[in-house]
Amino acid sequence: MDKDELWQSALAEIELSLSKPNFVTWFRNTSLASKKDGVAFVSTPSTFIKEWLEDKYNLLILKTLRGISNDIKDVKFVIKPITAAEESRTTKKKEVLSPILLTDHQLNLSESGTPDKETNLNSKYTLDSFIVGSSNQLANAAAVSVSKNMGTAYNPLFIYGGVGLGKTHLLQAIGNEVIKTNPKNKVRYMSSEKFLGDLINSIRNRTVEKFKEEYKKINLLIVDDIQFIAGKEKTQEEFFHIFNELYANNNQIVLSSDRPPKAIPTLEERLRSRFEGGMIADITPPDYETRVAILKAKITEKKISELSDEILGFIASAVTKNIRELEGALNRVVMSCQVANIAPTLDKVKSILATTNTTNNKTSPKTIIKVVSEFYDIKEEDLINQSRKREIVFPRQICMYLMREELKNSYPFIGEKFGGRDHTTVMHACNKISKEMQINENLIDEISIIKGRIYES
Repeated sequence: MDKDELWQSALAEIELSLSKPNFVTWFRNTSLASKKDGVAFVSTPSTFIKEWLEDKYNLLILKTLRGISNDIKDVKFVIKPITAAEESRTTKKKEVLSPILLTDHQLNLSESGTPDKETNLNSKYTLDSFIVGSSNQLANAAAVSVSKNMGTAYNPLFIYGGVGLGKTHLLQAIGNEVIKTNPKNKVRYMSSEKFLGDLINSIRNRTVEKFKEEYKKINLLIVDDIQFIAGKEKTQEEFFHIFNELYANNNQIVLSSDRPPKAIPTLEERLRSRFEGGMIADITPPDYETRVAILKAKITEKKISELSDEILGFIASAVTKNIRELEGALNRVVMSCQVANIAPTLDKVKSILATTNTTNNKTSPKTIIKVVSEFYDIKEEDLINQSRKREIVFPRQICMYLMREELKNSYPFIGEKFGGRDHTTVMHACNKISKEMQINENLIDEISIIKGRIYES
């Protein structure tokens, strides 16, 4: 893969993480100037854009490039103003491209619609466009039921699952369906970080009562990533009161998280019990058939006819973790073929995906310790030291188990990573977690989520 193909593949992934205006504003007329000694030099058209990318998107760009090419260790930005001649050549090149990608509209596999300022809902997310499979059937059925019987069926609805599996799509689809049914319904979609930000602003401006009254008027409150309010006492207190008010008035509450309520550390028990009082549904990684269906839906939506069933089947087999990565792989294939100005073939697609870390992402003991400590909200040093508190011992045993299962590290090696513990201690820990997983479904869910985060790091 040359530098142009590498950068176009990176842009295809970055586009999935940004809104259309942001992507166009900051990444238009950028390129990969060169790659030397593990450093990728990204060319930008002005000082302003260079500084903005350095400040806001450096980590995203580095992580994306690393995911495509393992040898990239750092990113630096350089200024190269685009000339009229270059702009002309770019335009001409677009005119002679293969029919696979005739327009920018077709290129953009992720964008359609912009969020409504009042509701924060994006019209592209609908129940009809949500691909249903065995991995999300229960969550989808619950979403449909809630949208038709708001406040009476499954209140609250709590959907959990890993990153990139479609939680946000389903949550926003509920909101869009409710408004479609009755435009007078007051719907509000937000992240838990947005709720926290609004609360902090109300405290600063001494308008807390107004803040609470505004939320209590809502017919459908949708909060994404609710796990982030855990540990924030004031936020939990205010959300508790708002929750109770909405629930008492038969207004609908829909929440999402990366884990079930009982697995969220430092979540107040009174909130946990309310979250568990409605319907809890999980979304797991899609199976092969669902992944193929998702890919077919995407290419049908964008009228891309040059990708055969054989190619789609290969992509579905190569990318298994989540839907976001699946879309990214499809984007990468399409854009790489565009850059090379060739029709996609199975061999070409294999070559494109072989240069990326779509499967078998590498990890390390350090990453496992970091992710486990973050998941259970404890300090990394506490995992390593001699603490015998149960809230420390159990996560430590999970670390040992994952190092053994995922990295195939030896028992003595693992023992050394945890303060020089004896190999028999490590063996005991691994056996204990393995046996517990046979009888504890919650632990299976927790370890599955942890694994997902490990390989996303």
